[in-house]
Amino acid sequence: MIPLNILDYSPIDEGGDAHQALWETTELARHADSLGYKRFWVSEHHMVDSVANSSPEMLMMHLASSTSNLRIGSGGVMLPHYSSYKVAENFRMMEALHPNRIDIGIGRSPSYRIVNQALSEDKAKRQSYEQQVADLKKYFTDNTTEEHRFQSLTAAPRISTTPEMWMLGSGERGARVAAAQGTGYVFAHFAKPGMRGGSIVEYYRRHFQPSAVLQRPKTMIALFVVVAETEEEAEELAKAFDLWLYFVESENQPPYYPSVETARKRGFTASEEERVRQNRKRMIIGTPKKVKSEIEKISETFEADEIMIVPHVSGIENRKRVIELLAKEFDLKK
Repeated sequence: MIPLNILDYSPIDEGGDAHQALWETTELARHADSLGYKRFWVSEHHMVDSVANSSPEMLMMHLASSTSNLRIGSGGVMLPHYSSYKVAENFRMMEALHPNRIDIGIGRSPSYRIVNQALSEDKAKRQSYEQQVADLKKYFTDNTTEEHRFQSLTAAPRISTTPEMWMLGSGERGARVAAAQGTGYVFAHFAKPGMRGGSIVEYYRRHFQPSAVLQRPKTMIALFVVVAETEEEAEELAKAFDLWLYFVESENQPPYYPSVETARKRGFTASEEERVRQNRKRMIIGTPKKVKSEIEKISETFEADEIMIVPHVSGIENRKRVIELLAKEFDLKK
């Protein structure tokens, strides 16, 4: 059975606040731990008012201490904004405290321009993304033999285990970097579910170069899922998801994830419906049996090693129910 993982955004539900959202992420992680999921990753979002988490490393440390078996990871750290050396030391610290349980997913920051400017202010010179990933791998593996501008530098703490490295992407550049650097690759199917995904993942496999962090190519496909006991209940949850996505992609996003009731009352205009129809291509919606079947089809198409679900529905009890239903359908505790 293919391993199932979770990516959580720490949504601020309507009527709630950021404090509550972060503790609900903790509750969801603990529940996932008890259900048999393999990994639980958290995101890095800036200027998305309905999402509480902007610092995955900080939340990861808390989650690793709050769970027992899950691998805890970032989905992902937006590396161009930061020092690879400092990122390596942050993740090594977590790995030292929680050996063989830490993942680092790395992204390139598809964020708002003002956020990119603020995070990179006064940085006169920046290394290329490819070089930053190579630097991170050097620091994780204590490589002081190959030529490097900081050849003798190692990252603290010195430990015998290494966080798993994964490259996040939905296009050819991420796959190219992952293949060249010998890391795992996560394809964001929820962002770009079109036909090119298969060729992108195949490019990664075909050009993969074994490395000190990974000897063979390893792929994960990330999917938005909306699951409920009945199709009608799943559709109600999906309408709230539709509204959240519409808000996030517009200029007037509210500081919360809308409830099912709010979505039902508001509805959509004719022009908004077209956006909703396009966004529906990014989701798998339905009963556990139907969603499992769709996940298995995608897994077979991509020859995936693992699947990552994003159960980004309204309400913590609904999110818990989504992962419960899929855990039971996939028999994760077998």
